[in-house]
Amino acid sequence: MKDKTGSDFFASLQSIFPDFEKGWVWLAGAGPGDPSLLTLQLYDAFGKAECIVYDFLVSHAILSLIPESVERIYAGKRGGKPSAIQNDITDLLIDKAKAGTRVLRLKGGDPFIFGRGGEEALALVKAKIPFRVLPGISAAPAALAYAGIPLTYRNYNSSITFLTGHDLTGTLPKNIRWKELVSSVEVLVFYMAMKHIEEIVTKLLNAGRNPEEPVAFIRNATLPDQTVNTTTLKEAVMIAKTLSPPVVFVVGSVVALREQLAWREEKINLKSE
Repeated sequence: MKDKTGSDFFASLQSIFPDFEKGWVWLAGAGPGDPSLLTLQLYDAFGKAECIVYDFLVSHAILSLIPESVERIYAGKRGGKPSAIQNDITDLLIDKAKAGTRVLRLKGGDPFIFGRGGEEALALVKAKIPFRVLPGISAAPAALAYAGIPLTYRNYNSSITFLTGHDLTGTLPKNIRWKELVSSVEVLVFYMAMKHIEEIVTKLLNAGRNPEEPVAFIRNATLPDQTVNTTTLKEAVMIAKTLSPPVVFVVGSVVALREQLAWREEKINLKSE
């Protein structure tokens, strides 16, 4: 059978992709950064959108795939730095859609996992704007996979909890039941934890987490400059002081498997020989 070129391949898939109608907003996840991890649906949407409103964590490599004819509007938010206001972003989406524009709202990771996609979707519902959600690969599973750390491993864990390091006010969420969390969940994965890492580690230790438990900090997950720092929970704060976001923080025995499963570093080492 004759191989298809890239353009032929996507042409053959057109029947399975949804129509991007005028006046619609698509809330899309761009994944963790590596452009090869984009979904086919999102790649198709790049060629249909008329305006793309994108976040800070959308990588330059991904933005380079967007046709030059598409309007691009940066709407990134960064903790502690000048950032777009959420209400202004939702107003922008609504105004563009009401003007009949095909709007692609592009977020890092998955729009419904700590991405405020739910807030934007509700605003669209209130404004009677039709929308679609395009899932993306979230940072936590991607970061751990590229670091060689299984999210689940039968000998180690039967549960995982994803947590955010800050709430709407920018402080550590106050509704976390630390003792129950520590005693019932084997693997904890924190998004956006660096600002409050010392408080997080202190609460974990005070709630009874083992000080010698392995932890990992995965920075710039899936990108060429990804770094992985492993240590113990009691030493985590010292390591964190040397790092800057974006970082995924992992606590759990599965981190120890990285010694054998760090496939990405092994691949890099083989290439350099």
